[in-house]
Amino acid sequence: MIEIPAKPAKSTNAFASPVNASEVSPSAAARVVVVEDDSNLRKTMIAFINCSPGYCCAGTFADGESALAEIPALKPDVVLMDIGLPGMSGIECVARLKAILPATPIIMLTVYDEGDYLFDSLKAGASGYLLKRTIGDKLLEAMQEARAGGLPLTRHMAAKVGQYFQKFGRNQTEVQTLTPREQETLQLLADGFRYKEIAGVMGISLDTVREHSRRIYTKLHVSSRTEAVVKFLGGSNKPPGHS
Repeated sequence: MIEIPAKPAKSTNAFASPVNASEVSPSAAARVVVVEDDSNLRKTMIAFINCSPGYCCAGTFADGESALAEIPALKPDVVLMDIGLPGMSGIECVARLKAILPATPIIMLTVYDEGDYLFDSLKAGASGYLLKRTIGDKLLEAMQEARAGGLPLTRHMAAKVGQYFQKFGRNQTEVQTLTPREQETLQLLADGFRYKEIAGVMGISLDTVREHSRRIYTKLHVSSRTEAVVKFLGGSNKPPGHS
């Protein structure tokens, strides 16, 4: 792991480790917050993010409680969230954060490859789900995609989502209002394809894919790709424990 000298914390919380973005990246850099209880991994992620053009680490937290209390004030552009946190789980933290910061994309970064964790994370409002070994260009691509309204998932994980929801069926009422091309677009979104890939598969322009997506969101009464995919596959996108 990469060791980084500790910086003086501006927060009174012992778990928070804010980083001065002006020291490591231009002011226009996307602000990333990391919630991870492994101190060595936190240091590695700080170093990686701060060395990546266009990104800076705005803060790190080792538990969900402190993250929930302090992240809103940091105004992050994207949050990377561990699931297996001490105390409040990462999934519960996501659900509560999304109630406060509904427009902020949160990507789960975890060791869990099980379908239940993936599904519960999406229901809570996560904008993506990656394994912790995904530190590198793929993580940067995932953050960029999430910020653009995408749903970064591997196709393997996207297939798991589809298999999970097959047990419950779909909400056909709203889906049937979509045109055949919109349904085809939505199916590809659910399969984990990116907009550029969808354009290639369907033989249409990137702008047309975006227009299909906009109409899908309107007809399904959702505001993001995550919500559209979850509703299409039969979910309600409500946080666990909520009715």
